[in-house]
Amino acid sequence: MKFSVGYPVNDSDGFIESVEKHREHIEEVYFAWPGVASCRMSSSDQTGYVSWDVQERLESDLLRFRQAGVKLDLLFNGNCYGDEAVSRKFERLIRSIVDYLRDRVGGVDVVTTTSPFVAFVIKNYYESIEVRASVNMRIGTVEGLTYMEDVFDSFYIQREYNRDFERIELLLQWAQDHGKKLLLLANSGCLNFCSNQTFHDNLVSHEAELAGMDNVSEYNPIMCRRYFTNPANHVSILARGNWIRPEDIHYYEKYFSTVKLASRMHSRPQMVISSYVNRTFHGNLLDLLEPGYGHAFRPYILDNRKFPEDWFERFVNCRTGEARDAFCQQLLSEVLVDTTASHMITD
Repeated sequence: MKFSVGYPVNDSDGFIESVEKHREHIEEVYFAWPGVASCRMSSSDQTGYVSWDVQERLESDLLRFRQAGVKLDLLFNGNCYGDEAVSRKFERLIRSIVDYLRDRVGGVDVVTTTSPFVAFVIKNYYESIEVRASVNMRIGTVEGLTYMEDVFDSFYIQREYNRDFERIELLLQWAQDHGKKLLLLANSGCLNFCSNQTFHDNLVSHEAELAGMDNVSEYNPIMCRRYFTNPANHVSILARGNWIRPEDIHYYEKYFSTVKLASRMHSRPQMVISSYVNRTFHGNLLDLLEPGYGHAFRPYILDNRKFPEDWFERFVNCRTGEARDAFCQQLLSEVLVDTTASHMITD
């Protein structure tokens, strides 16, 4: 098993060195092109201020990854491309970026997208590039895979099924039978079946436009951050999460050759990489996730060292929602630590 890691949006210092240090464990680096909508904010345009050196630095870093033998995965995974979504103009933009990267850094190996149109364009013009369905497409059924079989070579499975091994085996069998590849996102902090996800993803796609609006400051559009301000909901991070601890990633080795680590918006991407490479993390589990909820749980943390060795198997074997909720409530009492009453743990 190797990892696909995200090029940081805000600061790449130390990230390149971390990838090079763990080169034998890194399969890909995924990145968005400056100024193009993705599922995360633009690295070059925030509140109207453009950092003009971003593209130059990105190209230099991509070339360094290429020289290290790391594959490059270009993202077109915005949830909305507006009125240009299926336009000739957008097609030309896609092709111009791919062609530019071919000339500047030796090309890209993978394009990951939420857009079947983008997938169609890449399939139509670039036979050598692997076309991958983003995790944000939420494909978690054989039917969903079948519908997109003609334009995608590989698929991220819907994160809600990360711990459903019967579902994983079913999807994997279909993929093997049809010459496709399945991948997994390991450290998402998103809650299962989030009813706010489409709304939130659309906001991110239009972040540049929203930054210029007089927005209602009293409303927090990120539902999970509001949700976790209520301590009664803290158990949901266990009962309704889909994250996989570094210590438990070995359960997936027979299913997935490549696992994605969310690190583009993470404040400490090097920590994420080293934790999964080394299969261990000594710290607040909330700090490993993206998005993380450390601020919402304060002064409490989830001490990753306190998880029982058999917790994962026990969780997976819970056959009813009631049994799972009861187990997670008990687990929360074991791993939730009040830092005002104990020493803060560090990784």
